[in-house]
Amino acid sequence: MSRRRERNPVTVGAVGLILLAGLLYAAFNASDLPLIGGGTTYAARFSEAGGLRVADEVRVAGVKVGEVRAVELAGDHVRVEFRVDGDGPRLGERTGAAIRIRTLLGRKYLSLEPAGPGRLDPATEIPLSRTVAPYDVVEAFSDLTTTTERIDTAQLAKALDTLSATFANTPEEVRGSLEGLSRLSRTIASRDAQLRTLLARANTVSKVLSDRDQELVKLLRDGDLLLKEIRARRELIHQLLVTTQELSTQVSALVADNRAQLEPALKRLASVVALLRDNQESLDKSIELLAPFVRVFANTLGTGPWFDTYIPNLVPLPATPRLPASPDSSRQTGGGR
Repeated sequence: MSRRRERNPVTVGAVGLILLAGLLYAAFNASDLPLIGGGTTYAARFSEAGGLRVADEVRVAGVKVGEVRAVELAGDHVRVEFRVDGDGPRLGERTGAAIRIRTLLGRKYLSLEPAGPGRLDPATEIPLSRTVAPYDVVEAFSDLTTTTERIDTAQLAKALDTLSATFANTPEEVRGSLEGLSRLSRTIASRDAQLRTLLARANTVSKVLSDRDQELVKLLRDGDLLLKEIRARRELIHQLLVTTQELSTQVSALVADNRAQLEPALKRLASVVALLRDNQESLDKSIELLAPFVRVFANTLGTGPWFDTYIPNLVPLPATPRLPASPDSSRQTGGGR
């Protein structure tokens, strides 16, 4: 007991805070710990990032084996740092890397191509000669729009017309090709504004689709789950359709067998409906006049199995005799006058 009392609370609190900070750091960086993380970090050089982002998947033959940890500019190239799980495949010394398109909307992933003997050194970056960066679809539309805006279509058409006139005496096949090329240039020149508008709108659509990538992927996944559920319940749906068909056949046979009895009943029902329709105003008036009676009748029987009502002046009230006036009161009255 004495030893516990002699401990400095400040020291105990400081040690506790240090241990708590260490636990928090380990919780947020568990994947980097040697025993818990169980992964190896590599790096590769690319001529451009190509839309690759941190936390994108790292795959080998289409199977996820890790994730991208960092994408940063290093001089005239991009340095991509990625981690491969401990139970991942063996990466040889000639391993290559490529940025591939994961979805149609521009999401990327890092693809590794193991090659060569031995093992890839984590301290050595994969050089540019063994890496491939894709061309972004959104950037392609943007560059195409920018390029077409810079083209002088009238000058291009004039140059192609001049080229066609210059080769007028050439063989017929060459003249035909040049004339077709000239007609194509004139068509492009006449539709210049429409083509620019089309490319600008295509650029906008591609950007919107890229921004809504997660929603579209979720929609496709939900649709896939729906189709799987329908496929799993295919037999039940088939049985339901067969039973419905049999029921319709039975109902048709029942109607055909009882046509002689059903036809007069339906005719009478039609006459009753017509009679009610002709007297609809009278029925509405009756219901309107019946409402006060129903309300009063409900109040009469609403307190129990008896009638709760009041009939005034049914029994006359007994007469009360008048008391004679006292002499004192008369004198007091007279004195007051």
